[in-house]
Amino acid sequence: MTSVTRRVSVNLPWNPDFVDTFLARARLADQIGVDTICVIEGYGHDAFTGMALLAHETSNVRIASAIVNVFSRTPATLAQSFGTVDQLSGGRVVVGLGASAPGAIERFHGVKFERPFARIREAVELIRLYWSRERFSYDGPTIHVERALVSGMIPSQRTPPIHLATLNPTSVKMTAEIADGWMPTWIPNDRVSESIAQVRHWSVDAGRSAEAVEVRSPGSATVVLAAERQADLDRGFAQGLSFFAVRNGPGYFRQFERHGFGDEVAAMRDAWQDGGPGAAAEIALEIAPRFSCRGSLDECVRHIEEQTAAGVDLHQVSVDTEDDREWADVLAQIVG
Repeated sequence: MTSVTRRVSVNLPWNPDFVDTFLARARLADQIGVDTICVIEGYGHDAFTGMALLAHETSNVRIASAIVNVFSRTPATLAQSFGTVDQLSGGRVVVGLGASAPGAIERFHGVKFERPFARIREAVELIRLYWSRERFSYDGPTIHVERALVSGMIPSQRTPPIHLATLNPTSVKMTAEIADGWMPTWIPNDRVSESIAQVRHWSVDAGRSAEAVEVRSPGSATVVLAAERQADLDRGFAQGLSFFAVRNGPGYFRQFERHGFGDEVAAMRDAWQDGGPGAAAEIALEIAPRFSCRGSLDECVRHIEEQTAAGVDLHQVSVDTEDDREWADVLAQIVG
């Protein structure tokens, strides 16, 4: 393995019942040079409690949400929350935002999933305004603020690094124009280079540098240490793919369709209706290898190197082990 330093991002599941493991792995990631720890929210535990713990328990690693949605909190609340974590961490927060999907927004938060692009743009603009700690007025498509009160939180970074999870070409173009980072998803490995090149082009068209937007890998590299685990991990990934493609809103179906998998997703939909999630996952297994990597350390490193050549800046990596020290040792080899 070459002695190159790689920028690696890890997702740490946040659950108060397992806070000791959560913090132990965070401290190890911090020590070995992992670039970013991401906390997922969805409709489980809130992200900011976990992010605040990470901010207090680490010294170097960036702390990101991946993602929090722009519907269930006002932009002012988002600015407060991210700014507080930034202040606590000494300037290491990464603001990860997205629209989420109709199911989570409407069936969990009870909020209409309307005008998602406008909501994202407003959130980006207003978080930056609140972060400046200056009085402002704002008149947007859904939010109006007259002479905003100055926030009491004092973030460490001068301006927040805002990364967006976007799918639709219109929203991806918006990301290239206004965001600091892009968190793509469900892009096949062989189309990552093309997708990133388009974002770079849109950034330049907007008068920005081609490198203005940091790009995270759309899929993860999962190191499988026990060969007997491979089939279970492959099936788990396929189940996730089929859920997103069939049950998580039309935006995801259209994403797969854009990348040439319309027939497969239609077959998954029929299989789900006739035989349930397991039947849909059987079909998803056929295309799952196109979207990520699960294999040995060497296979994952090769995948990461290919993704780097395609333009990826930050690589999502996981290690299939319950042993914290083994987890850290493998990550250290990937980081370099």
